[in-house]
Amino acid sequence: MKKLLIIAGVLFVAVGGLILKTFSDAGQFKSLSPHAPGKCKPVSGMPGAEDITFHPGLGYAYVSSDDRRATMAGSPVTGGIYRYELSGTAPPVLLTGGFSPDFHPHGISLHVDPSGAQTLFVVNHTQAEDNRIERFEVGEDGLLVHRATFRDALLVSPNDVVAMDAQRFYVTNDHGNPPGMKQRVEDYLQLAQGNVLYFDGQRFQEVIQGTKYANGINRSLDGSTVYVAQSVGRSLSSYARDPKTGALTLLKTLDLDSGPDNIELDAEGNLWIASHPKLLDFASHAGDPTGKTRSPAQVLRLTGKGADLKASEVFLDDGSQTSGTATAAVFGKRMLLGPVFEKDFLDCELP
Repeated sequence: MKKLLIIAGVLFVAVGGLILKTFSDAGQFKSLSPHAPGKCKPVSGMPGAEDITFHPGLGYAYVSSDDRRATMAGSPVTGGIYRYELSGTAPPVLLTGGFSPDFHPHGISLHVDPSGAQTLFVVNHTQAEDNRIERFEVGEDGLLVHRATFRDALLVSPNDVVAMDAQRFYVTNDHGNPPGMKQRVEDYLQLAQGNVLYFDGQRFQEVIQGTKYANGINRSLDGSTVYVAQSVGRSLSSYARDPKTGALTLLKTLDLDSGPDNIELDAEGNLWIASHPKLLDFASHAGDPTGKTRSPAQVLRLTGKGADLKASEVFLDDGSQTSGTATAAVFGKRMLLGPVFEKDFLDCELP
């Protein structure tokens, strides 16, 4: 009996320690002091604006929208890519109305070639549980014209994509397993089973392995560096890119003390990262079909190059204005904050 009590006590301490570590690693013990650089206004009509990216020269934004609450409720609604004008004089325009009804966009990436031609890559989670990367071109009327669908068994749980040109791209798999219990085990045990794939125009290949929820991905303005956000790893990794093979070599991993989501760049090449300072709050928010459970939202601005990046906090909200923000896209003095589940995104002023 005494031996059994000792074993039970050891197990109790071990489990308790694991729970405390999980809460600490997830940022649950943080105290938050909300602040914003300027006023923010809600923009409706594009629910679940999980990813947003600006045309680098023309200043309008492409918005990836999908009503994930409706999907969770068993009544999925066709998602869409919208164009949003900063002037506010025109309503958002749906650009994919002629595409498949089984369209549920996630991460997006825009490539603009020297001629001005635009190519948009989109992660698409179909209801047939078939993960795809869709390739669109922007037509003369501004609407998106579908050009190709890329499928592969390696696309286990794709999250975000970054274009290197009109044919080649990288894509993150946030998990090593498809949705289900194994994914949840990956998250709560902080298992490094995600990865990054490279599509060279012909085939997919794994170029990074062993990531803890590889989420957002982007590239430096000159294309020499690729950045990968690891949400559970609470870090940002910088990689030198081989332009011939697409191979990535780790330069540095920066601890962000927060769960980074998508990565956007401004005109100067600074990185803007929307992040989840309390990851378990975000998990609760994601699992609440009513959306009443709130999750704090944070925006980090990273300056510097390559291995010399430094982070500063630009925005922090306790979940009152917005919840579960995944993207902070910046053009000039405007910042668009896109949430994973909320009905509205925020259009904010910068100083």
